[in-house]
Amino acid sequence: MVATIAITFLGTASAQPSSTRNHSSLALRLDGHVWLFDCGEATQHQVQKSNVKMGKIQKIFITHTHGDHIFGLLPLLASRLNGAGGMVEGVEDPRIQNTASSSIIEPIEIFGPYGTRAYVRSGLKYTYTNLGGPYVVHELRMTNDPPPSEDSSTLSLDHAELLTGRNIVQQADGTWRDIFASDMLTVSAAPIHHSVPCVGYVVHERPIPGKMNPSMYVPHLKRTGTPMSVLRQLQRGETVQLSDGTVLQGPERRPGRKIVILGDTYDPSPIVPLADDTDLLVHEATNAHLPSVDPDTKASDTYKSVEECAKSRGHSTPQMAGAFAKRIAARRLVLNHFSARYAGDDDSNEKAKKVMNALRCLAEEMFGEGKEVICARDLMTLNVEPRE
Repeated sequence: MVATIAITFLGTASAQPSSTRNHSSLALRLDGHVWLFDCGEATQHQVQKSNVKMGKIQKIFITHTHGDHIFGLLPLLASRLNGAGGMVEGVEDPRIQNTASSSIIEPIEIFGPYGTRAYVRSGLKYTYTNLGGPYVVHELRMTNDPPPSEDSSTLSLDHAELLTGRNIVQQADGTWRDIFASDMLTVSAAPIHHSVPCVGYVVHERPIPGKMNPSMYVPHLKRTGTPMSVLRQLQRGETVQLSDGTVLQGPERRPGRKIVILGDTYDPSPIVPLADDTDLLVHEATNAHLPSVDPDTKASDTYKSVEECAKSRGHSTPQMAGAFAKRIAARRLVLNHFSARYAGDDDSNEKAKKVMNALRCLAEEMFGEGKEVICARDLMTLNVEPRE
């Protein structure tokens, strides 16, 4: 069981950053480890302002290769892996000797759609960046991409990139299941509809121990002189047979937590088979019609026209996000990826607070009365608690 699962939003803007919102990125904190989802421009600055530790970043999941979701990847890699611009002629850079040849350093793993590997290689090569630690890129290949045997880059590996990068093929249902799996967590993915190839990710905690009621077991342990340490086995759901033949069964395991993190999308339907019954859904809400709240609302706009405009650019409105949250029976919905016209300082700015409340209400109308909707802002942290 993962003791702590928390999300810190490092950037919540769409397209252009603003003085109150940075480009897209969020950090999923899993006990002492950190996984980033997207890495827009200046993400490393946001990390420095947050409770996220740069040295704890282990994996980076890219939803799509639009600049506002990936332009911060190379600078962050350089900082995380002690990169530098090389040495003067005739002096050998020690980073080149100590990087990929080291079996001790755990590589940074990068997952993303076709082209992610080419972007990283090109950026490192043409900025003359030597990394002091290894990385590996796994590409999620869609059916219309080149064959998995083909690399997305014509450049060869540099000293820091490991040979173990996979080209992961879609399964029959169009998803990529278990692109990462450990004893405690799995990560799966699916394509979602945007203006370019885009991916949504599902982080799923494996079943966790059920709630323990020691009073059910202690009398039996005392009666048979069994050490109380057996309670730990029972807490894990194991079966224990006592000296008198009594069999004690630990509580049934509970479903683990599930987090769905979508990239930009006007229709995330392909991820439904993976996303059902999620604890937390992060869904974009780029545009909205706020006639009584937003003074910049055009007289010709309607809810329908704004939605159609958002869809034409590959994006969603709060109502679309709320409807999808209801469709997958989400427990909480976090709206993210806001237009630059929607300020992110709603904790201190009354106008921004009014706008965010209006956006929240639009999503709630579709999600359902009493359902929790949160409007993300930069450096906000949300905990995902275990299910009862």
